[in-house]
Amino acid sequence: MNLEDAGFSTKLIHAGEIEDQFGSATVPIYQTSTFRFKSAQHGADCFSGASDGYIYTRIANPTIRALEQNIAALENGFGGIATSSGMAAITSVYMALLNGGDHIISTAAVYGPARGVLEQDFARFQVEASFVNTADIEEIKKAIQPNSKVLYIETPANPTMEITDIAACAVIAKEHGLVLVVDNTFCTPYLQKPLDLGADVVLHSVTKFINGHADIVGGIIITKESVLYKKIRHCMVYMGCNMDPHQAYMVLRGVKTLSVRIDRNQDNAIKVAAFLETHPKVSWIKYPGLASHPQFELAKRQMSGPGSIISFGLKGGLEAGRKLMDNVHLAVLAVSLGGVESLIQHPASMTHAGISVEDKQEAGITDDLVRFSVGIENAENIINDLRQALEKV
Repeated sequence: MNLEDAGFSTKLIHAGEIEDQFGSATVPIYQTSTFRFKSAQHGADCFSGASDGYIYTRIANPTIRALEQNIAALENGFGGIATSSGMAAITSVYMALLNGGDHIISTAAVYGPARGVLEQDFARFQVEASFVNTADIEEIKKAIQPNSKVLYIETPANPTMEITDIAACAVIAKEHGLVLVVDNTFCTPYLQKPLDLGADVVLHSVTKFINGHADIVGGIIITKESVLYKKIRHCMVYMGCNMDPHQAYMVLRGVKTLSVRIDRNQDNAIKVAAFLETHPKVSWIKYPGLASHPQFELAKRQMSGPGSIISFGLKGGLEAGRKLMDNVHLAVLAVSLGGVESLIQHPASMTHAGISVEDKQEAGITDDLVRFSVGIENAENIINDLRQALEKV
């Protein structure tokens, strides 16, 4: 069967499959550091690139390659590069695409460490960064400098749930010779395909929805074309950011149920968001599935569904949020998102604590903001848990 013409869920199951000598129905774990050469010439051919054989797991591994091919097929990309964590994916992209003196434009409300590593580490090598509200295309245009090289967007933004127009960003990037990178973690290729909308690179923390079971950490990068693939892969290999074969096996297992999990996550989130929007103690809510969301029409056009991450604030501010989080019983008070379990956290003091107060305010990461990742539990149980916790606020 030609998988290029197959449906998304069929690709989830079969893209990247390996036919091993024993006929394994799933991709085996090739838990080895190094690989045996057939001859001295074969070894030389592997190192020169004349042969596509395996050398060393930091460079490539059959289990890891199966995952890379799977996600690349889902994103309609040229190739995938699996990494040891989501931050390893982000750092590999920064390292491959930025030189000293270059400038990057990024979503202001981006994942905290993705911003922090630019401000605290890449700045040491004279890499400049501008953090703007990329949901406002005019702000992106104003931020462009002669030394700008990368436009890095996260949409929906973490944790403000602002939506950035990927196609419009692609036009700007092409006009100014920028590489457009999209963090697609919140949506996954099931709900959004940035490469089809003009992006050059897409990346994920596979720790989240793609794996979906809160039991591994990992990342992946997918490029549209071969030139960027080779450049980023070369950098990743030399920095040693590779994924482990067992990690890859776990993600391959998790990704098979991506569509059914997200369907359930999302169905629940729509119900939870409707409950929160009308609750008297909730002061505001940001969820792309609500008509009240500022970019509701863009979300409908760009995404095939609103996802399952909700941000909201309580009328009592920070203390009310703490009271809520300390009184939920079903939802887990923990960072991360995209698992089968519902998770709740406070970004300003947790995932984005490393960002200055001024920058948080500018990015819209207010002290009253609560981020809720809706799981696949029964929707009525999730709502009842929130209801009883809100009664204590």
